[in-house]
Amino acid sequence: MTFNRETFYMKKTLSAILFVISLAVVGMIARSCGIYSFSGTSIQPDVYTVNIHYFEYKALRVNPTLSNELTEALKDQFRRLTRLEQVDEGGDLDIVGEIIGYDVKAMGVTANEVAAQNRLTVNVKIYFTNNKYPEDNLEQSFSAYADFDATTSLDAVESSLCTEIIDKLVEDIFNATVAQW
Repeated sequence: MTFNRETFYMKKTLSAILFVISLAVVGMIARSCGIYSFSGTSIQPDVYTVNIHYFEYKALRVNPTLSNELTEALKDQFRRLTRLEQVDEGGDLDIVGEIIGYDVKAMGVTANEVAAQNRLTVNVKIYFTNNKYPEDNLEQSFSAYADFDATTSLDAVESSLCTEIIDKLVEDIFNATVAQW
């Protein structure tokens, strides 16, 4: 029996094509069921809208832009990673949030009992209502922080720290509400 190069390559190519087609079919089946998407969300197929309310600021220490930045970042995340239409009221999903903590604390202490590092922490509480599937409703607190050198004033780094913290909070809130991780 002799080796036929053409037959070998033809079988190899056919096998690769069948593999790609079967992957595509499996992907279409998973996507069509509506419960799983490749962005990691698990939104039921009959859920079409979301209402993300403005995050109310209830923390004692004031950051005048944090509520707006957090609200907009969460809306952007839903816009990018879901098919849901954002509405002002009466959404299938409803997210209400409040910023309940905004604190700076000394973390690392030097031998001279002076702070070497400070930590900015933001605490948020959300109320998630799924009007079509109430078993998914959720009330949960989230916390995120960022550290900065104690020799630097908060004013100098606050904007970049808040951006980092907002990114973490948005990811956690998104995962808890529609990714259900």
